[in-house]
Amino acid sequence: MRYIDLRSDTVTQPIEEMRQAMVTAVCGDDVYVDDPTVKELERLAAQMCGKEAALFCPSGTMANQIAIMTHTKRGDEIIVAKKAHIVAYEAGAPAVLAGVNYALVDNADEIIRPNDISELVRGADIHFPSTGLLCLENALGSGRVVSVEDMKAAYDEAKKHNIPIHLDGARIFNASTHLGVEAAEIAKYCDSLMFCISKGLCAPIGSLLVGEADFIAKARRNRKMLGGGMRQAGILAAAGIIALDKMTKRLNVDHENADNLAVQLDKIEGISVDFTKRDINLIFFAIEREGFDHAAFPVYMDKNGIKINGISKGLYRFATHNDVSREDIDKIMEVIRGHLK
Repeated sequence: MRYIDLRSDTVTQPIEEMRQAMVTAVCGDDVYVDDPTVKELERLAAQMCGKEAALFCPSGTMANQIAIMTHTKRGDEIIVAKKAHIVAYEAGAPAVLAGVNYALVDNADEIIRPNDISELVRGADIHFPSTGLLCLENALGSGRVVSVEDMKAAYDEAKKHNIPIHLDGARIFNASTHLGVEAAEIAKYCDSLMFCISKGLCAPIGSLLVGEADFIAKARRNRKMLGGGMRQAGILAAAGIIALDKMTKRLNVDHENADNLAVQLDKIEGISVDFTKRDINLIFFAIEREGFDHAAFPVYMDKNGIKINGISKGLYRFATHNDVSREDIDKIMEVIRGHLK
């Protein structure tokens, strides 16, 4: 049975062009920095983000943690949103690996603004930790996209206090698609940036950490320390090059499919879609029908060829991606309507 998988855009399968490129990739040894395919991927990633250099990493979590380790010293404090991926979904790694504390921003919309930064920056008192880094996110895990104006405002305030900025841009190309700008326009307002090639871009593995050349040189050592040094990684990088060259240019299709699915879901009595979070390829919705069995819903969907996650904090999340077509959305709606009857 072919499954329609709505759990995440990380479930995308490599396209055939990627599979062929992986078979024929020219490889070296990336720890020796002589894998030509990895070097080309890193060059392309840096160019698309308007930075000097890039580092190919096995995962977005590792790339984020390398960035924190490279920017900060042990005992520092990082300013970051309470619901940010770095805080909520990276296993407490900043405390373990970089030895830093969190200064948490708890805004309802998860956007960090200048007043948040000015209030949380530490002074010179020896009782306080030093503020070592501002961590931003775009797109947000909630599905919202932060405007370029809000990015710039946070960047400018951090620079007033000589604080570097790292951007968790796992879905930066979704954000740039929504905003109608190049990724580099967003990346102007950070010193380092991580983005995933395995979220929605169909590459099987990997994320890129980008920044200035000196920063990336230091980050390379931290990658090695964490066990992230890869050898003939050109096999993976070959898929990444296609992800950047080709798959970034079709994300609008995923956004349009998400819009279509959201509108259809919201028309069903007892289902309410949160349209405040409808910027990219993620749909958040509640099912509030008397007697509805939330535990049985994912099981029913799976039996009908559709994979979904269970309810979390009162909401379901569906993710559209390259492997979800317009026809698949029609089937999803047919199955859901059948269940609710």
